[in-house]
Amino acid sequence: MRVKFNDCVESRAWSIPGSVVDLFCGCGALSYGFRQEGFDIACGYDIDEHSRYPFEENNDAPFVCRDIAELSAQDLQSEFDPDLPRILIGCAPCQPFSAYSRNNQDMKWKLLSDFARLVAGAKPDVVTMENVPRLQTFKGGSVFRQFLKTLDELDYQTRWSVLYCPDFGVPQTRSRLVLVASRLGEPSLPVPTLTVDEYPNVRDAIGNLRPLEAGDCDDQDPLHRCSRMSRKNLKRIRASVPGGTWRDWDESLIADCHKVTTGKNFYNVYGRMRWDKPSPTITAQFYAFGHGRYGHPEQDRALSLREGALLQSFPPDYVFTQAGEEAILTRTGRQIGNAVPVVLARSIALEVKKHIEESK
Repeated sequence: MRVKFNDCVESRAWSIPGSVVDLFCGCGALSYGFRQEGFDIACGYDIDEHSRYPFEENNDAPFVCRDIAELSAQDLQSEFDPDLPRILIGCAPCQPFSAYSRNNQDMKWKLLSDFARLVAGAKPDVVTMENVPRLQTFKGGSVFRQFLKTLDELDYQTRWSVLYCPDFGVPQTRSRLVLVASRLGEPSLPVPTLTVDEYPNVRDAIGNLRPLEAGDCDDQDPLHRCSRMSRKNLKRIRASVPGGTWRDWDESLIADCHKVTTGKNFYNVYGRMRWDKPSPTITAQFYAFGHGRYGHPEQDRALSLREGALLQSFPPDYVFTQAGEEAILTRTGRQIGNAVPVVLARSIALEVKKHIEESK
């Protein structure tokens, strides 16, 4: 049950920065960052029904399982608290814009156009969007330029930039395109709070967790579970050094696809992380050794779900499954990997809160 205020509207508006609706909300990480800064989370929209429980449980707000393409501006308007500044947040699915995508014609890229359509119809006071940096150049930059043009035509003042997550305390070398647009005045973007020497590393994030063998689960923490490994992959990870690549292996261990010309440059897979550096970018398949540099620095296995969540800066008490329910690697891994790092989300929310307070 969300907190209800019995005081006058003016007192409530003063104590809560704004009312937030989250599009493409997933498991709720972006909303959670805003909730930490005192915003009222009105609801989250996503097409993945499995995200309902983590979103609602951690954000104390309703989850609406609905295709954004079918959502009307009137529907969206009705979700906001009319007594508070209206904040629309979200991250259109980034896979079609990603350098890892092999299908740049994926129709999902049009979801950004639906985001723009809803902004045009609902005209929230502030809009913030997070996505992969490659959105700037996808289809020659036309998709992003059209989004910016829509905001300009609606009299939004817009700021955007590519932010490097370790600058804000995320123990992961993730870069994200962050945009803030406002009808209240000129907004600002988060400013880095850490220097290179202060970046959190893998040891800071996961160094105190109980050791696991491949395929095991910590009986004290259901999220601290990792995938099984084939005999060949066990040989491969034992031959891997932190920060190295499959090029360090004996020829007999190298996959056939990496022996041909087209595969020789794909070396960001089958690697161990380093304790003393931020982790590689956490993706939806971080629990699989062969899908990136997701080998544990010391133990012969890939990352556990808990480790991926901590590297995404989720707090240890963020829940993904109901009590007694087993966390499924593919499902929960996708929710964690696709999320906005919580620490970055909170940094964005803080800037939005400052902007709203200054506009008053």
